[in-house]
Amino acid sequence: MKLTVKANAKINLILDVTGIKKNGYHSLFTVMQSISLGDTITVEKKEGNDITVSCTVPGVPTDSKNIVWKCADKFFQFAGITQDKGIHIHIDKVTPFCAGMGGGSADGAAVLVALNKIFGKNYNEKTLYRIGAKVGADIPFCIVGGTALALDTGAVVAPLPEVEGYDIVVVKPEDGVSTKEAYEAVDSLKNMKHPRNNDMLEYLADGDFENALPLCANVFEQALEVPGRVDIKSICNNNGAVASCMTGSGSAVYGIFKEKQNALSAIEELKKKFSNVYLCAPEKCGVEIISICE
Repeated sequence: MKLTVKANAKINLILDVTGIKKNGYHSLFTVMQSISLGDTITVEKKEGNDITVSCTVPGVPTDSKNIVWKCADKFFQFAGITQDKGIHIHIDKVTPFCAGMGGGSADGAAVLVALNKIFGKNYNEKTLYRIGAKVGADIPFCIVGGTALALDTGAVVAPLPEVEGYDIVVVKPEDGVSTKEAYEAVDSLKNMKHPRNNDMLEYLADGDFENALPLCANVFEQALEVPGRVDIKSICNNNGAVASCMTGSGSAVYGIFKEKQNALSAIEELKKKFSNVYLCAPEKCGVEIISICE
């Protein structure tokens, strides 16, 4: 059997660090949104017991260091599958990496969904994101997708009314950001200004996007100087964006537009300065099955 699935990237509409747990991990308050930019993942059953990985982009690990390999391994462990578990995973990479867009996590989520189908386990979403949480904090959301609140380290996910009717322009500057270094920078902040978390949550829960989206904010912007971030936000805002913000720990920055023409005008200007500019739409799911071949 072979499954081809789309792994939708995400942006953080709001991202706040609310504390540090005893195990050293950070507690988060974040609202994430799936977007139409994403990788295409093909998972194919083969003879044997090994997991192999290939990718269209050079430099992406194709061994046990890749998150898709780790997710497959955790799935087989959880399911108790020890024989005839040979699979090949191919990643057609589109989502930028080191961008804060959950590209690797989305790929891992897609693999879990595909394996659940291929091996006929019929695990529900909660079970899949329990498996995924052992690999990466964003994987539970990437399985659920749409618009959702994520708490703690990301394993607690609560769906919200889906954002729709907006265009999202995403720009990935040339430089990436190390997640480890980003969290170290946040930890060093002495007077962190927290976003209006509860206000945004209340508006989103009511489906009041007009008041919710202008509250988009990310505490990592207070700790990191990402080259290009100020220019991207300025261009988006000057072209009528209802919100502009960095996503994740960076370095990608997005603008949200109510009018498509405003988004297209921003893109035209952004492309004069940046190579990686994408026009996206909100998506209602994290993983989409494209095709199944028996």
